[in-house]
Amino acid sequence: MSRLISTGARYLTHRLLYMNVYDPSLVSVNTRCVLSYLRTLPRYKHPVSLLSTLCSLVDEKNIVLLGAPGARKTRVGVILGQLTGLPVIDIAEVLEKTWHMSVNQKLQQIGDELFLQEEGEILKSLSITRSIITLTGSNPMHPQSMYHIKKNGIIIYLDVPLEDLLERLEGMKVDHIVGLRPGIPVQEFLQCRQQFYHKWYDIRILCHFGDTSETVAEKVLDALKRHQGSSAFISTRSIAKTPELMKDPSTFTDVLIEGLALDGGLYVPADSLPEITVGEWQRLVEASYAERAQVLLERSVHPDDVPPVKLRKMVKRAYGQNFTCNSIAPIRHLTDNLFLLELFHGPTASFKDFALQMMPQLFAYCMPRTCSYLILMATSGDTGSAVLDGISCLSDNDKQRISVLTFFPEEGISLIQKEQMISYEGENVKTVGVKSNFEFCQTTMKQILTNSNYTGFLTVEYGSALSTANSINWACLLPQVIYHASAYLDLIKQGIIAFGDPVDVCIPTGNFSNVLAAVYAKCMGIPIRKFICASNQNNALTNFIKTGKYDLRYRTVTTSLSPGLDVLRPSNFERYLHLVAHGDGQLMRELFSQLDERNHFQVPDTLLRRIQHNLVSDWCSEEECLAAIYSVHKSAGYILDPHTAVAKVVADRQQDRSCPVIISSTAHPCKFAAGVLQALGVKEIGQHPIDQLQMLNSLNSLPSVHKTVLQRIGKIHVQNWQDSCPADPNVFMDTIENFIQQKFMRVI
Repeated sequence: MSRLISTGARYLTHRLLYMNVYDPSLVSVNTRCVLSYLRTLPRYKHPVSLLSTLCSLVDEKNIVLLGAPGARKTRVGVILGQLTGLPVIDIAEVLEKTWHMSVNQKLQQIGDELFLQEEGEILKSLSITRSIITLTGSNPMHPQSMYHIKKNGIIIYLDVPLEDLLERLEGMKVDHIVGLRPGIPVQEFLQCRQQFYHKWYDIRILCHFGDTSETVAEKVLDALKRHQGSSAFISTRSIAKTPELMKDPSTFTDVLIEGLALDGGLYVPADSLPEITVGEWQRLVEASYAERAQVLLERSVHPDDVPPVKLRKMVKRAYGQNFTCNSIAPIRHLTDNLFLLELFHGPTASFKDFALQMMPQLFAYCMPRTCSYLILMATSGDTGSAVLDGISCLSDNDKQRISVLTFFPEEGISLIQKEQMISYEGENVKTVGVKSNFEFCQTTMKQILTNSNYTGFLTVEYGSALSTANSINWACLLPQVIYHASAYLDLIKQGIIAFGDPVDVCIPTGNFSNVLAAVYAKCMGIPIRKFICASNQNNALTNFIKTGKYDLRYRTVTTSLSPGLDVLRPSNFERYLHLVAHGDGQLMRELFSQLDERNHFQVPDTLLRRIQHNLVSDWCSEEECLAAIYSVHKSAGYILDPHTAVAKVVADRQQDRSCPVIISSTAHPCKFAAGVLQALGVKEIGQHPIDQLQMLNSLNSLPSVHKTVLQRIGKIHVQNWQDSCPADPNVFMDTIENFIQQKFMRVI
């Protein structure tokens, strides 16, 4: 312990005090002396144990630093050793002592292939614990040795900007690097090497250009602190506000599989969302959409739930060739200070694809192998086809254990949306129309998911559990945060703004997930100023934001040209209220009990002021929606779908023109071809969706007709489809059980 009483130890203790963990029983006499000194400093009011925190960070594991040549792994390792008192093992030094010559001499003597083999064998023979290990740049190219080192180590990737690496390597005058051949540009070599680093790390340190080794060491300690904690989640209606007060806090895997909390609330992170620093955001300006997604998901999903290497494979599949635009979520200038965020280039042509190309992969990876799952869905149109497409991309083995049953309002969606969903009918998916509205479908689904007697019966009788894959599920909401952040970064890339400049967002909102995702993007560091919520005539949310009164006593859902907005009780608004109420689960219980029992509630004035500080809301009539589609097409040759048109009308009305406004274009206009053609003044509109799409395509306007939608709806005719049911919860439950019997009986 004497090594800990040093300048480095005092520095680390300062950091750990700031982390706010304390266990006095584990503190040695010497460490107490340090803590006594630190208690005299006004900044540190919550002392912690240096020793206990350090032990919990590493347990019996090593801290392993990985990175490219020039990442300064050795220097960072030395600083970490000084700060923590842990021994530092530099693999380059181990190699040189073993070979009795320098690494460069050995490399020139035996060549790359033998060098990698011998280097790997030496690393594989290493048997140490509770140390800091700095790898060579080529160690990750030897799989067997990396498996060995990973078994007992937390591997930290120092992801240093390419400009820094090139500058450092030039200064180091390295004469030989494994794999670097004459004539190969160093930049190309370093980019090629990344594939090996991406295979192994548990934690990535996204370094900023010019970061000192001391700064990187501090980032490593902060990252280890995050790694130490679990991905704890609580219900919005939980009385316990912190995981410490809960008997068994939920993890990311738990909330992904369960979907809805048993108390009827929605899961949210127990702690605040991870904040990305300015330097890290700047690193992502030139990154692809997939790389941005990777970084944000890594920060939000604990590696114990889904390791980064698995996430990377999922992200690649989710945001790849299945999108018709290489930019995935491009941002387009519309007029003046208005920009469109096009979220319809995915396989089912709506913003739901961003969540539901990712979520089924996460579900299949995290789900227990001892049970089959039925994903229960209520959809207002777009979610249904998006989840069905996402499930269809899973492996055959996964599809044997995962099925989807989707309920939708039979007369409450467009004909094309209906044909999209029906086209996915198969052994493990079923789509059922309901003779009611989306509100009934969603409420009934929530009641079923929280009916422990019914869900327990299904598990015992059929070995099958229920979950959900709409925005009620946290794993569906999380990927939506990415495109809001990506839009801001793209405006920087295009030279429209600099980082730190404010933007407003205007979002057509039904279930509120898209607005909430933008709010979470702000929590993670994106400087969004105002969130403009756009509704159609089903404007209960608009009235609430203006008055603080949520009153559904005299309201019924009205069908519209924008069915995704035909919602009176947006589920995700509960998450937002929980956030602005500073996690007051008791208040959420009271408010939503009142809504269930009396069909109305009113929030306190203090809470309303917080809501109105960030949220602005307005609504748009059907006539105004049609007029907006017509005017934009006439002036810009661009076709808005009805939801985006609602947002355009509201944005024009509510913005102050002092900063850019990003309008979320949530669906491709071809999904609502009949309404769009009506808006454009077409007199004779064909009844069949194929005819409508061809008529839309003949206009030669942007965006062009979505090819994947065109391919899908030719597969089946709605007239031949018979699956519908009355608005009766008991019929819902019978339908669920019958489907499980057909699908999963043979699994038992």
